[in-house]
Amino acid sequence: MARGGINKAVVQKARTALLARGEHPSIDAVRIELGNTGSKTTIHRYLKELDAAEQGQGGAVFILSEQLSHLVGQLADQLQDEAQAAVAGEREQLARERQGYLAQVREAESRIKQLEGHTTSLAEQLQALQAAQQEAQQLRQQAEVENARLLQANRDLEARVQDRDVQIRSLEDKHQHAREAVEHYRQASKEQREQEQRRHETQTQQLQLELRQLRQTLIVKQDELTQLNRDNARLHTEARQNQKEQHSQQRLLEQKSQELVALQSQLSTEKTANMLLEQRYQDLQKKLKSANRSKVRQRAAATPVHPNE
Repeated sequence: MARGGINKAVVQKARTALLARGEHPSIDAVRIELGNTGSKTTIHRYLKELDAAEQGQGGAVFILSEQLSHLVGQLADQLQDEAQAAVAGEREQLARERQGYLAQVREAESRIKQLEGHTTSLAEQLQALQAAQQEAQQLRQQAEVENARLLQANRDLEARVQDRDVQIRSLEDKHQHAREAVEHYRQASKEQREQEQRRHETQTQQLQLELRQLRQTLIVKQDELTQLNRDNARLHTEARQNQKEQHSQQRLLEQKSQELVALQSQLSTEKTANMLLEQRYQDLQKKLKSANRSKVRQRAAATPVHPNE
């Protein structure tokens, strides 16, 4: 643990220890006693205040007998031993409790990391499902557009077939009129009638061929339309299934998030308990330091102090 700044109490303790060993409490000696810490200016100021306080007491000196001094020393040693034993026991208990809490904290942190990793995996799966659903919706929209286009093409083909039927009926009417005219003028225009008939038959064959081709094209387009309707139904079913899986994943993600919040709350409680243990340890440290200072003061009081020193 890092050493903090010095104060008057620690300077007084170092000065008393030097006097008890029969050494002069100079600034350098006090600083060495303090472990080479603290500024010389601060040490000098505290030494002056302590000297002034002792001079203000009027030089009163209490002389204790050697037996009383020995008894006080034994009592101080006994108190220090008991305090150290109690502090050692508390330290061991505190260390065991601290290790237990640290193990629980590490286990909770490991669990939190696992849950965070699982949460990240679930979030990635959710994003993938959302992307797949969006792609399915796009495919569905494209299929609907294609379906509308094919329906329009089908209506256009039906209109063209109707136009061809009208043309065929018109040609058949013309053919009938032509036949009547040819029959009427057979004798006069037999050759012309045969040419006209051949030309009409050729046109009829061409029109019939075009009609068959149009009908075949219409059948192919109707098959394509049927297949698109099937694909559309399949995509719609897949989209519903993806939505169900997405909802399931969302519920699982919410459950894991609740578990994560609970573990974080437990970790906070354990950290608070750890802080309380640290505070108890610091209190015991203060008690030990206070017992040491009492022992030093009692030893200093047991040592005769002469005015000339």
